[in-house]
Amino acid sequence: MRFLLVEDNSDLALSVSERLKLDGHAVDWAASLEQAHICTAGIEYDLILLDIMLPDGNGQEFLHAQRQTNSNIPVIVMTAQNSVSDRVALLDSGADDYVTKPFDFAELEARCRAVLRRRGGTAKNSIHFGDIVFDPLAATIVVGTQTRNLRNRELRLLEILLSSSERLFSKAHLVDRLFSYSEEPSENAIEVYVGRLRKKLDGSNVRIETVRGIGYRIHSG
Repeated sequence: MRFLLVEDNSDLALSVSERLKLDGHAVDWAASLEQAHICTAGIEYDLILLDIMLPDGNGQEFLHAQRQTNSNIPVIVMTAQNSVSDRVALLDSGADDYVTKPFDFAELEARCRAVLRRRGGTAKNSIHFGDIVFDPLAATIVVGTQTRNLRNRELRLLEILLSSSERLFSKAHLVDRLFSYSEEPSENAIEVYVGRLRKKLDGSNVRIETVRGIGYRIHSG
């Protein structure tokens, strides 16, 4: 998944980014509202982590602007404001969740997972598709009686494909979703990860189909 982190504290931003990257997410960092608007204008993000007090304005204004454009990107607010009225105002402005600073990284990760599950239309950790069971928290898929472990990018690629089964994803789109600005992958990297994921799905009725010159889609049966 590709996240946008809007935070002006460079130390905190680095810590959060590194923690999320360990889970296989791509993270772009914006230190101001201006940078955040530039990022969202050109990239389709899976989740935004948003600070409120920023050098060029209030993050709540950015949140409001996102919702005014009918953007449904999930937003988790990171705030030092801890009054009930402040939290209610953030949720009413369109935030999907919030964490109060200082926060524990494990809590932030759990809230990210919960918001992404809700976006996918499920409150469960495991996802059933065809004859496989995919558990993103455990980073495993079950094929028949076998439990197979997934590496980070294999896991995120499967999440993306399953988020819109039967949808055709171009290589360029998958590169955007899997890698951040600081990385320089080629589209050939997608072929590598698709090949690895196909091996993990071997023996199931789930297939990743290549549509020559266009991209990939996942289906079962």
